[in-house]
Amino acid sequence: MPRLFVEQLTVIDFSYLDAVRGLVGESWIVDIELEGALDKQGMVFDFGPVKKQVKAAIDELVDHRLLIPADSAGLRELDERDGFRVRFALQDGAEIVFSSPLTGARLVPGETVTRAAVEALLIQELRRLMPSNVTDVGVRLRPEVIDGAYYHYSHGLKKHAGQCQRIAHGHRSRIQVLQDGVRRLDLEQDWAERWRDIYLGSREDLVARERRHGEEYWGFAYRAQEGEFELWLPARRCYLLDTDSTVEHIAVHIAEVVAREGSGEQTEVRAFEGVGKGAMATVRRAASPSS
Repeated sequence: MPRLFVEQLTVIDFSYLDAVRGLVGESWIVDIELEGALDKQGMVFDFGPVKKQVKAAIDELVDHRLLIPADSAGLRELDERDGFRVRFALQDGAEIVFSSPLTGARLVPGETVTRAAVEALLIQELRRLMPSNVTDVGVRLRPEVIDGAYYHYSHGLKKHAGQCQRIAHGHRSRIQVLQDGVRRLDLEQDWAERWRDIYLGSREDLVARERRHGEEYWGFAYRAQEGEFELWLPARRCYLLDTDSTVEHIAVHIAEVVAREGSGEQTEVRAFEGVGKGAMATVRRAASPSS
């Protein structure tokens, strides 16, 4: 039977819980294949509906959510009655506590969140949407091939009207830094290390600090259109911004810090938000006051 394929149908941006890495922001490119008999149009499935219906189903299922490994030994508390309430233990003795409306998270079968597990979840859902002539569905998830530095970050944007309002979704993102027109690979790698598996929190959303398990924890919380969101995690896994954590603010923040810490006259930053999109910022060093 013929097979229809669509490469890079969409990109899913999400976060997941991992017993070693903690809260991990991720971006995976989605490719799909549909096998079946030809319909009266001579097609397996019209490209138009594929791009709209299938993409919408994928986005609704996992995009901009926190994915929780349902069979992990670290899952110490799970309540789904009126929303998600999760307590997740890490191997280093720390923990992450998360609560959100039901739209904010998704359980994934398995001890860890893997591409194979998410592919199986998507295939199961997409099979229910297919017309009768489609006999098989294939989903391939893959990370962007990045030649250079990148970081994984999670965040939430409470002012956003869409899915970005969810407090724990994330991205795997490239970064490019130039000083006086020269690419600075060392600075790019420095930021990749600074923001390795980081939570970028807005200062105004930091509602509490307390000692737990011998270390400082930060609690972030806010109310958005979808409801109440809350997240507690070790302070060492967080980075505070004085602004919202939009990619525009992220680009400006990195550029300002690099300009302040470096020696160049002009700093340019391209900060990506997942795959193929992001923001740019340019900062010039302030002139020294004349004597």
